Amino acid sequence: MNGPASSPSVRRFEFVTVDVFTKQRFGGNPLAVFPHAEGLSDAEMQALAAELNLSETTFVLAPTSAGNTARLRIFNRTAEMPFAGHPNVGTGFVLARRNPELGDVLRFEEQAGLVEVRPARSETGEVTGAEIDAPQPLQLLGVMPLVGIAACIGLGASEVRTAAHPPLRATMGVDFVIVEVAAQALSRAAPSLAAFQQLAEAEGLADGRLSILLYAHTDAGIRSRMFAPLAGTWEDPATGSANAILCALLLSLGQDRRLECEVMQGVEMGRPSHLRLASWRSDAGIRASVGGDCVEMFRGEATL
Repeated sequence: MNGPASSPSVRRFEFVTVDVFTKQRFGGNPLAVFPHAEGLSDAEMQALAAELNLSETTFVLAPTSAGNTARLRIFNRTAEMPFAGHPNVGTGFVLARRNPELGDVLRFEEQAGLVEVRPARSETGEVTGAEIDAPQPLQLLGVMPLVGIAACIGLGASEVRTAAHPPLRATMGVDFVIVEVAAQALSRAAPSLAAFQQLAEAEGLADGRLSILLYAHTDAGIRSRMFAPLAGTWEDPATGSANAILCALLLSLGQDRRLECEVMQGVEMGRPSHLRLASWRSDAGIRASVGGDCVEMFRGEATL
């Protein structure tokens, strides 16, 4: 039996998925990229991101300035993001592979500002990943209550380390709470939705925006985890924007002009992610970059 004829009003939008901050398939943080998103409404972009059910999905549009590469819109499962790390790294990887003529520097227009993306290449010239600069210098937004933060991440207050810094809310384009925990407690942490809701309300955070990056200094180096259940992400395998804040914060605690960091995230999720970060002092404040490898996974088409 023949199926119904295709409606002439059906619109088709290509997408690809990429694992970001990994060299291995099924590692890192998955991302969906719509490389030709012209014609999609805001509501459709949000619906597609929710349907794909990844931590973020990106939509590539024509730039408003001819000197830039693209205008990039980033959606998580519930809202649009002004900036995020792994979506920029993954989208830069996808566009550089598909369009070699774009060269060595891509510029994405985003709500938080202009993001510079530098594709990484192998010795043979193959695009293997990308590095980005956060669009804003480090801004510290305030200290968060120790007991409330500990409840959010399912740990005792004594397991939160405060010698270097208290739990701090900070931003470089999108805000996170940065929390150091005891190394032996990192893997035991678990988000509490009720505690997140209570703390977001108590702190008056707009739209319940409360995302926590917890990290520890371990024998193997820095390891991190990120919980954002209010945005629909119970745990994130790799969070470039949050780890960029972490690297910038660590630099701010000392006198060095530059700091390079390597962070492992996603271990507890079975999706190990390797993030390469740098922070430096500039006239505008402390800036940071984040980069890593990417692996293309799937290709598909959404029909609307």
